[in-house]
Amino acid sequence: MWRWAAGAALALVLAGGALAIFVSPPGLLSLADAAMGGGDEVVLAGSAVPFGTHGQTLDIWRDPADSHVPRPVLIFWYGGGWVKGDRRAYAFAARAFAKAGFVVVVPDYRKVPGVRFPAFLQDGAQAVKWTRDHIAEFGGDPGRIALAGHSAGAYTVAMLALDQRWLKAEGVDPAIVRAGVGLSGPYDFYPFTAKRSIDAMQGVADPAMTQPIHFARADAPPLLLVTSGGDTEVRPRNAINLAARLHAAGAAVTLKNYPGLTHEEVVMALSVPFRGKGPTLADSVAFLNAALEPR
Repeated sequence: MWRWAAGAALALVLAGGALAIFVSPPGLLSLADAAMGGGDEVVLAGSAVPFGTHGQTLDIWRDPADSHVPRPVLIFWYGGGWVKGDRRAYAFAARAFAKAGFVVVVPDYRKVPGVRFPAFLQDGAQAVKWTRDHIAEFGGDPGRIALAGHSAGAYTVAMLALDQRWLKAEGVDPAIVRAGVGLSGPYDFYPFTAKRSIDAMQGVADPAMTQPIHFARADAPPLLLVTSGGDTEVRPRNAINLAARLHAAGAAVTLKNYPGLTHEEVVMALSVPFRGKGPTLADSVAFLNAALEPR
């Protein structure tokens, strides 16, 4: 599906006279999204901003209007099976949430095979720490931080929201996470059968400690888990099982299943060219607005 989307996006970009500077399908989709108005009214407020202890960088997107009013904050992690992905290529997702009123942080993180579990979670926790310490400089409210991500990025969301070790290790109170949105994420995938999960979790002494479902707890922040009937990469049972475990524990969880969408289409629906594919943006924004109401 990404391959087909890339072709459609490239046609839109070339029709508008733009130059395809990103070669990845998500990057081409970001260009097409901008050409169709996805970038209107928002700005890249910070580009390649360094954070953490391993040379990581992040981007910050926001609507410059009403700059004196602190905005709710969303940290968004892209997917790619822990082996690929680039923050710049997911500008379409960042712009969609920025236009909806959030200050959006998109961090990069280290990839397999250069690292294994838990390096990408440590990078994620360091991105939360940076956001806590600096987002007010970009008009964000550090008291209203939520997490969102797609696929492997949704895994990071779930683990940071549920397993308190990673944020505590960075000196961050886990309660800083007010809500989380997981799009097509793997949450209950042991025993490892796919090459990417085998590679990413290689050498872990206790595989249960890699599974978000293992950390379901009553006091977890509210989570929106989105899956889709056409997802053959991360099966719907991941979201269904985690939602059931959280519900049984007494946690606040919302499960959405978009029957006709594929794994990629769930995140593609954040973009202007493919927004008609599904209600990913509308459902996410409604959930986040309710969860991030000022206290």
